[in-house]
Amino acid sequence: MLYTSTRDKRVRVSSAEAITHGISADGGLFVPETIPQLSADDLARLASLDYKGRAKEILSLYLTDFSQKEIDDCVEGAYADGKFSSPKTAPLHKLADGSHVLELWRGPTCAFKDMALQLLPHLLTVSAGKAAGGKQIVILVATSGDTGKAALEGFRDVPNTQIMVFYPSDGVSPMQKLQMTTQEGANVAVCAIKGNFDDAQTGVKKIFTDPAVAQKLAQKNKMFSSANSINWGRLVPQIVYYVSAYCDLLADGEISNGDAINVVVPTGNFGNILAAYYAKEMGVPIRRLICASNRNKVLTDFIETGVYDRRREFYCTSSPSMDILISSNLERLLFLLCGMDDAQTKTWMRELSEQGVYDVGSDMHKRIADVFFGGYCDEDATKALIRTVYEQEGYLCDTHTAVAVQVYRDYAAATGDRTPSVIASTASPYKFSKTVLAAVAPDVCAADEFGMVDALLEKTGFPCPKQLLELKDKTVRFTQCCTRETMEDAVLRAML
Repeated sequence: MLYTSTRDKRVRVSSAEAITHGISADGGLFVPETIPQLSADDLARLASLDYKGRAKEILSLYLTDFSQKEIDDCVEGAYADGKFSSPKTAPLHKLADGSHVLELWRGPTCAFKDMALQLLPHLLTVSAGKAAGGKQIVILVATSGDTGKAALEGFRDVPNTQIMVFYPSDGVSPMQKLQMTTQEGANVAVCAIKGNFDDAQTGVKKIFTDPAVAQKLAQKNKMFSSANSINWGRLVPQIVYYVSAYCDLLADGEISNGDAINVVVPTGNFGNILAAYYAKEMGVPIRRLICASNRNKVLTDFIETGVYDRRREFYCTSSPSMDILISSNLERLLFLLCGMDDAQTKTWMRELSEQGVYDVGSDMHKRIADVFFGGYCDEDATKALIRTVYEQEGYLCDTHTAVAVQVYRDYAAATGDRTPSVIASTASPYKFSKTVLAAVAPDVCAADEFGMVDALLEKTGFPCPKQLLELKDKTVRFTQCCTRETMEDAVLRAML
């Protein structure tokens, strides 16, 4: 299995090289040249395995330059007993409407990013041994909230790595900010940026592809890599949990082998739903991919029209991990759907960068609309959904999951489609206590973040992860703030 770049098909690298470098030197994203296939018999066999067993088999199809022992060791380290609060790692919870919530937030930082970022440090350590030539790996991360903490925790004190995370100063929840700024570890650094996630992401990509910065690192025997979903090592573990969800539905008797399902994903950067698309292309019977957005509905509009236009007002919402106007992983989908036409993909990305808009044309739009449905949910509807599900079922959703559930219900009502559906649940509700508390107990007041946590726990009895409660007594280590223009200086100061 070799990997090429979305912007230059002449590139052909191993999975170890793709994971180590994170992004291609031409600015493109690495994608596998072919997509491995799963038969109905394969899915039946995988249904008999636990999560770790399924992960080992799926990863071995993509990481063919890894030995089976290397893959086994990586998976056992990432999903070791006790790291996740459910023995199933990513359990399903059935709602009254028949949909199944896939709880991806049972890991150490209470967000779906743990599913990949507990594994990525292991994958990167093995990959660097094969492809880095003994260099120390410097990991840069732009985060809209959850990726930052999950990456920091995953790479904390991992030998021969350093990690620096940039987050929008006013674009994350108080709990997300505390998780990052109190992070322990000798090899970690955190910096706020004056701007939004797109500013942080654009700045990180610029630093990645700057030869002068790379040369400065090389002089210190260091090289860049990424823990964002632009790194294939982040994306491939996410494919696993969609395959696993289908297998759990099979094992639980909710569906028969070969039955189609829909998958609903709250997404901003398009990585989480792209992983579901890869699962579909591998042979998992997924009928429809439902892309759920918040008020920043650039993806909804794109799926409906075929025009991607980031030239619009940016909103800070109660689901901040989706507050994104430049969805990086969409580039991978476009590359696949246009027949791996690197010149065309490069043209669209240049138009996005220079003009802020591109139009994929009617043929490409039809290919996208045949697979994807786009919907969005505003702030009032988000709160109303949280309240309704809690009052009717005693189940507590975070703000991002609420967006997905509401978009799914809107889709089902509009289309009459009753295909069994899996809804990706991306975070613990306690990471967004202010909004969730306001939804279920609007008359309750609390003075600070932990007062809100206490009030939400008292109101609902829904367990709060202890790792969030423990943040109350932790010391803030990182208070630095920069602009997009000074990110490079911040990196060089911290990493060199």
